[in-house]
Amino acid sequence: MNQISQIIATIKRQLKLQGLTYRDVAVALDLSEPSVKRLFASEQFTLDRIVEICSLLGFTLAEITQEAQAGQRRLRTLSAGQEAELVSDPKLLLVAVCALNHWRMLDILGAYALTEAQCVQHLLHLDRLQLISLLPGNRIRVNVARDFDWLPDGPIRAYFREQGLPEFVAGAFGGVGESLDFAHGMLTESARAKLQHELRQLRSRFAQLHDESLAAPLAQRRGTGLLLALREWEPAGFAELRR
Repeated sequence: MNQISQIIATIKRQLKLQGLTYRDVAVALDLSEPSVKRLFASEQFTLDRIVEICSLLGFTLAEITQEAQAGQRRLRTLSAGQEAELVSDPKLLLVAVCALNHWRMLDILGAYALTEAQCVQHLLHLDRLQLISLLPGNRIRVNVARDFDWLPDGPIRAYFREQGLPEFVAGAFGGVGESLDFAHGMLTESARAKLQHELRQLRSRFAQLHDESLAAPLAQRRGTGLLLALREWEPAGFAELRR
């Protein structure tokens, strides 16, 4: 497979992962859907067209190229058993979160009450899970793809729902840079689909800003939570009054 084919295959995979269709691409490129299908079939894209599709996906051309090159080697998910290993040991989970956020081992040891031996032990465990590679000098290389995610009904999300989510929403959200907003309305299926697309784009933008922030010293970066939720919903008190 040549480089162009690898990039096109990566774009197709990202479209599928983000729930986007050729119709969405057609709208973004101001083309007809049949024209977009012919482009993907022939792979006769101009560079400008590829950049436009990358933008739709929330990637730069450099990022999608890197994703194409490393796509077969980078981890996109864990098994339920592997996730269960992480949540069974709070210190292992802590080191995993730090490593996935590109902390050095010295940063982890400077911030948390772990010995060097404990930290190395947990990093080796993460290496076995293929989340990272532990390199000479205890350097950490993250092995997850940009679209890596936890299992929808897996142990990590269950842990977040049971412990992390209550702590997160219990905050006052009154500090600098904090916000908590809630909106309720009546939407058609079409409107909800458009909103879901915008939420996916926002999540991609969050990931992009995270990557951009990696160039700054750790002391200038702050752990930041962003909760995106959308579902059909009616307050229980309202539902009880329905005929």
